[in-house]
Amino acid sequence: MPIRYTEDPADIASLKVAPEKFLIFYSSRLPDGSLWCPDCVAVDDVVQKTFGPPDAPSALVVYVGQRPEWKSPSNPFRADPYNVGSIPTIIRVDDGKRLVEGEIDEHSLSSSFN
Repeated sequence: MPIRYTEDPADIASLKVAPEKFLIFYSSRLPDGSLWCPDCVAVDDVVQKTFGPPDAPSALVVYVGQRPEWKSPSNPFRADPYNVGSIPTIIRVDDGKRLVEGEIDEHSLSSSFN
């Protein structure tokens, strides 16, 4: 199933009804379309390869905001129920298992989430 994307920035309330099996928390995009977070840029290819094919698990990319919004302790994604402390973070919805930043690679995605 292709990856679906939230509005930028995401509305946290909309995630409660999202049907996807995985939530991928990324930085928001700059006006030129690029991600401001270098760690998000670094994992984007593996995320696309893992979740992009038609037979892949369903995933929703959640944009957490621009740098000042994300760095704020009051960013809603930093609180319950997601408790995202770093981006990128991938959370499997059914059990809350997560991979964070440097843990995200092809091997970890296939071994940790299968």
